[in-house]
Amino acid sequence: MVSSLSTQEIEILSQKANAAKEAAYCPYSKFRVGAALLTESGEYFTGANVENASYPVGTCAERVAFGTAVVAGHRKFKAIAVATDITPPASPCGMCRQFMSEFTSRSFPIYMYDKDMNSTVITMGELLPNSFGPEDFNH
Repeated sequence: MVSSLSTQEIEILSQKANAAKEAAYCPYSKFRVGAALLTESGEYFTGANVENASYPVGTCAERVAFGTAVVAGHRKFKAIAVATDITPPASPCGMCRQFMSEFTSRSFPIYMYDKDMNSTVITMGELLPNSFGPEDFNH
């Protein structure tokens, strides 16, 4: 079950994720990704993918958004939107799934948008079943 966001929050997330694609640095793949993250306190943080000639060194949009929010002091999040230029919408990669699970619950919603802004939504638990996180280290 996806947690509820207001129509306005979803609209802002989608717009910010789509706009964030413009900042993507992707000269190798040409695959633009934008992300927008909503904190529990109502602030939005965006990110775009940043590639590197040494492919493993690049950073995904989702991790840029989360990293920026975490550095700004946020630890609780309501939702993320991810926008790409393909159809159907692309889901976060495996590394991003694990990264996001560090700061979210199984019900955390991930809104995914395609090139025409058609969307799919999935929860963190559906995207990364049987995950482990900080709660597994608190004995």
